[in-house]
Amino acid sequence: MRRFHRLIISPFSLTSTEFTFLESCCQAMTLSSVLLPPAGGRGELPRRRRSWVWNQFFVLEEFTGDEPLYVGKLHSDMDKGDGRVKYVLSGEGAASIFIIDENTGDIHATKRLDREEQAYYTLRAQARDRSTNLPVEPESQFVIKVQDINDNEPKFLDGPYSARVAEMSPTGTSVVTVQATDADDPTYGNSARVVYSILQGQPYFSVEPKTGVVRTALPDMDREARDQYLLVIQAKDMVGQMGGLSGTTSVTVTLTDVNDNPPHFSRKNYQFTVPESAPVAAVVAKIKALDLDMGSNAEMDYKILDGDGLETFQITTDQDTQEGLVTLQKGLDFETQSSYTLRVEATNRHIDTRFLSLGPFSDTATIRLLVENVDEPPVFSSAVSRMAVSEEARVGATVGSVSAHDPDAANRPVRFSIDRNTDLDRYFNIDSSSGVISVARPLDREVNDLHNLTVLASESSNPSQVGKALVLVSVTDINDNAPTFAIDYETFVCENAKPGQVIETVSAVDRDEPQGGHRFHFSLTTEAAGNQNFTLQDNEDNTASVLTGRGGFRPGERLVFLLPVLISDGGSPALSSTNTLSIRVCECDRDGRRSSCGGATLLLSAGLSTGALIAILACVLTLLVLVLLIVAVRRRKTAPLTADDERDVRENIVCYDDEGGGEEDTEAFDMVTLRNLHTARNRRDVTPEAPQRFSRATAYRAAASAPDSSLFWEFIWDRLREADSDPTAPPYDSLQTYAFEGGGSAAESLSSPESVTSDSEQSYDFLSEWGPRFKKLADLYGQSDGGSAS
Repeated sequence: MRRFHRLIISPFSLTSTEFTFLESCCQAMTLSSVLLPPAGGRGELPRRRRSWVWNQFFVLEEFTGDEPLYVGKLHSDMDKGDGRVKYVLSGEGAASIFIIDENTGDIHATKRLDREEQAYYTLRAQARDRSTNLPVEPESQFVIKVQDINDNEPKFLDGPYSARVAEMSPTGTSVVTVQATDADDPTYGNSARVVYSILQGQPYFSVEPKTGVVRTALPDMDREARDQYLLVIQAKDMVGQMGGLSGTTSVTVTLTDVNDNPPHFSRKNYQFTVPESAPVAAVVAKIKALDLDMGSNAEMDYKILDGDGLETFQITTDQDTQEGLVTLQKGLDFETQSSYTLRVEATNRHIDTRFLSLGPFSDTATIRLLVENVDEPPVFSSAVSRMAVSEEARVGATVGSVSAHDPDAANRPVRFSIDRNTDLDRYFNIDSSSGVISVARPLDREVNDLHNLTVLASESSNPSQVGKALVLVSVTDINDNAPTFAIDYETFVCENAKPGQVIETVSAVDRDEPQGGHRFHFSLTTEAAGNQNFTLQDNEDNTASVLTGRGGFRPGERLVFLLPVLISDGGSPALSSTNTLSIRVCECDRDGRRSSCGGATLLLSAGLSTGALIAILACVLTLLVLVLLIVAVRRRKTAPLTADDERDVRENIVCYDDEGGGEEDTEAFDMVTLRNLHTARNRRDVTPEAPQRFSRATAYRAAASAPDSSLFWEFIWDRLREADSDPTAPPYDSLQTYAFEGGGSAAESLSSPESVTSDSEQSYDFLSEWGPRFKKLADLYGQSDGGSAS
């Protein structure tokens, strides 16, 4: 059975280019079989003609018609046109993008296609029997390729660009390469073939059309004139032909600096004023050479070429500001030289040999420095003076002198003084006019052998201008101290010592310091020269040995021997002193080591001196006294309080007699009584004895002090209320009543009422004659009706 597939392309309008491409594709299809020659040849089998094999359809992208786009037609030789065959489409986009008419086999695209999203679709086609749904021939696979159109403009994915190129670069120097991409099909037509052009940036830069390399177009571009350029580069597809799409990007080109500018001074002559008091190393002037370059290309070095201040000044470079700093090397003196002239040079530190033709990369200038005269302090002829004086020098003796002068042209007079902070004890004086230093008080080399004085010199007319100098006064030694024992010797002699045995070696010290060194002589005093117990031997090396003069020392005989030793020095005049050596008798073992030195010297044998024993005993006594005091205080604290001690006298009502009858006049009332009103009204703490005879005054006082007296109680309550409501009242209340006289006063009573009870015949009637001021006394003490009490 013969069958074949046929591809029928829809007759829609195509461009000439598209039609030519489609035609070439059709010619490329393989013819899988050929027609057989007519049958009847002998021995030859008839050959079957196979169906036509097809595998690719084409459809334009971005179709915008209202109706589905016709793609092509499928047809099988088994289709007799009677409707028994139906066509089925499956694969990518089947039913969603591509649909097929199952009766005719026509394929349509229902959506607009974009080649940049998907360039082709692979589908499968099959012819089936409509009634049985069985395939009438095998399934075939084909491709629908989306044909590209120029619908994408070139894009610079890496833009905008930034680039740097050195100034003064030659023409054609590469700056940067720009690249644009086009999403269209590069294998079909010119849709993706891009060319570059420069829209902005001419005539300074250019771009290669095919490669996109941006290059310099002008030579000697100067950064100092313009350091940045903005370029606009265009990329256009269709090989730049009309109708092509285009895209643009920007390129910022920065010119980097090269050392093409020499430094130069804005002026050829500079002038500065420098005070003569400027300190060494001070910056006295600043200059700067201008350089249009930047960074390391603008770095420069300064140096002094010549002038009259080569040793006085130097110039260095400030690394931050590139200024030339003129510093002072030594002190200035207006009176010596009032001006200096320097010729300086500024040179680039990093010179580019490519630009040497532009001229020398250095410049020179002249600096004139004028020294300004200032009022300077006096100057000593010597900053440090050394003097010597004997310690036996008398007060007023001359030690030495200092000199100073005013360095100014005026040469004003100078006055001298000593800084007393360096001579607190005022050992020396100085003459304010001549500068002569003299002794002010006796000197002692052994106390202070070197005096460090600061001498001040000030101008007479301007005391604020002060110069200073150091004066070292050495005190020379004289022989004014006698030698003594070097230490306190604790010497002992054994009971069994033999005659001529060395028991001690003594040495001496002397506070003096003779130039030739010490030379001591040891001997026994005249009184001890005939001593039979001990002898002294001078060793001629500033030591002496003490030897026993006999043997057999017994503690019972004598415990301590005192040996006076005379020590003299070799001074002029020679001085001597007598030093007593205490020698104790001790029991010793066979090797001569002491074991005990008597009852009183047991501790001494252990190495303790008499002073140490006294100190130990004093400490023991002190501790004992402290212990006794602590015990006494504790006993006193633990003793029970008596009834009188337990009573708080501040919580009492104290009653005093009005005339002060002594200690027995005081009677205490418990404060609890006042705090309990009901109880207080029923208590009688004081019951004064009523005299047998009493005057009207005593009757009045007795009535006032009676417990049942309402006047008395109201008086107390009023006072309590006032105290309770008064915030400034003391914390303890007291009540003082004056009711009766009381007894026991050492001065005895002076009361007139008491005298009434006595046998006294004294009359007080004269009080009525003294006037109205004594009327009250006359009423109280006066007699009436034959001497009866009124």
